[in-house]
Amino acid sequence: MQLSSRKKFLFLVGVFVVPVVAAYLAYFGWRPSGHTNYGQLIPVTPLQYTAGSRPEGTPFDLNALQGKWLMVHVGAASCDAQCLRQLYLMRQIRIAQGKAQSRIERVWVVTDGGSPDAALLAEYPGMQLWRASDARFVQQFPVDGARDAHIYLVDPLGNLMLRFPAQPEPKRIMKDLKLLLKASQIG
Repeated sequence: MQLSSRKKFLFLVGVFVVPVVAAYLAYFGWRPSGHTNYGQLIPVTPLQYTAGSRPEGTPFDLNALQGKWLMVHVGAASCDAQCLRQLYLMRQIRIAQGKAQSRIERVWVVTDGGSPDAALLAEYPGMQLWRASDARFVQQFPVDGARDAHIYLVDPLGNLMLRFPAQPEPKRIMKDLKLLLKASQIG
């Protein structure tokens, strides 16, 4: 069976044009129905007003933690049941990341003048306890209900980027964090 010159030309054009058209349609026309992240993506915001102090009064700037992923709890020093659950989840989720846990820091941003219970702090070794010098720092964390009801995620460049819902599902947070750590070349 012989193909005419015209049919050969059209065949070659089809071989090269069809994949380009298919890629264009897939990129601009097809949208998946669901998404894979559990946490709510928030507009990426570089954290500002990061000067502050540790509980003992020594100055500490949160920018010193750049290069690490930060799981952040923002709340008062008097820790209620919801706060306790969040601190527990932050610790356990970090441990569950295995060898990647060194890439993650846990930060409790204390929003009032009180001091957390020493026995409580002993249960969460390695957690960074920090109080901002400027009240505008806390305002950067978007509110959906109560600010202290959420766990926030800050990327290694110091950008606030993700908020997990109140009463979160730990396995879904672990999945999000695992995917981020796998995709990230920094931190």
